[in-house]
Amino acid sequence: MATIELTAENFESHVKDDDILFVDFWASWCGPCRQFAPTYEAASEAHPEITFGSVNTEEQQQLASAAGISSIPTLMAFREGILVFAQPGALPPAGLDQVIGAVKGLDMEDVRAQVAAQAAQSGDAQG
Repeated sequence: MATIELTAENFESHVKDDDILFVDFWASWCGPCRQFAPTYEAASEAHPEITFGSVNTEEQQQLASAAGISSIPTLMAFREGILVFAQPGALPPAGLDQVIGAVKGLDMEDVRAQVAAQAAQSGDAQG
């Protein structure tokens, strides 16, 4: 599957509906973004079971701001609607493959338990 363009209009639905979603936040003027693009595109072709999206931070400034993007490129990964990876910087092909493997191999029951525990702790701190 080729990389899809993510916008403020479709971002949330992809996070909710796609089992695994990788998101590349980039801009056309960004040299490291342009260097990472072929690696990201190749990974999208090699892993058709994963959704690969990209966000042009120049065109989607509100979305980039809402996602807390302070440096580009930034790669995020969502699994079953949960943010499980976020890191600025262009990854080499082997590094991206490693992240893809780690995200695919996550024990989502454990991840959901950790999210619930963190939510309970932050609720306790506020109360």
